[in-house]
Amino acid sequence: MTLETMWPWLSFAGLGMFHGLNPAMGWLFAVALGLHRRGRRTVQLALLPIAAGHALSIWLVAASVMAMGTVVSTTEIRLIAGGVLVVWAAYHWLYGHRHRVRVGMTVGVVGLALWSFLMATAHGAGLMLVPALMPLCASMPTLGGGSLLVSLGAVAVHSVAMLAVTGLIALVVHEWVGLGFLRRNWINFDLLWSGGLVATGLALIITA
Repeated sequence: MTLETMWPWLSFAGLGMFHGLNPAMGWLFAVALGLHRRGRRTVQLALLPIAAGHALSIWLVAASVMAMGTVVSTTEIRLIAGGVLVVWAAYHWLYGHRHRVRVGMTVGVVGLALWSFLMATAHGAGLMLVPALMPLCASMPTLGGGSLLVSLGAVAVHSVAMLAVTGLIALVVHEWVGLGFLRRNWINFDLLWSGGLVATGLALIITA
């Protein structure tokens, strides 16, 4: 394998780690549930439905892009996806805080997965994978099972990385650090996230 063929998969993993760092993608909610129900087991059980909901949201985007790549030119996909990302970033920065997905502390497994799916979708998480999907689209000449397998592979790599980082942070915060550090050392993830969306969108448009 060459670096050229490896970089999309490394990008999926890197973006998974970045998504896992964002408290809005699940680790903060997992910690809150653990503290509310007083147990590490609750934190651990919350991770899988959070990862599953996130993975479904990512897969819908990845599968759509891979399918489009077999019938539409990559230039058109880059321009469309780039424009959507920039607009989505502006919306997220201006109005995202007004449309948070809220569920209670009594949420079950299905509700937790649905919450994660809606949060990932609302944040445009799947759209961040589009640049890494472009080289894979170019290697899929015809529509068929190959595009499905590639999209599933991309989601699997991304989700494993996201779950690893989310789980590690959630357990460390729950067991040792506590939520007090968020008041002392809060990082504006909304700004970082919006910046990431804009950067990805502009990269897609420039390289179209």
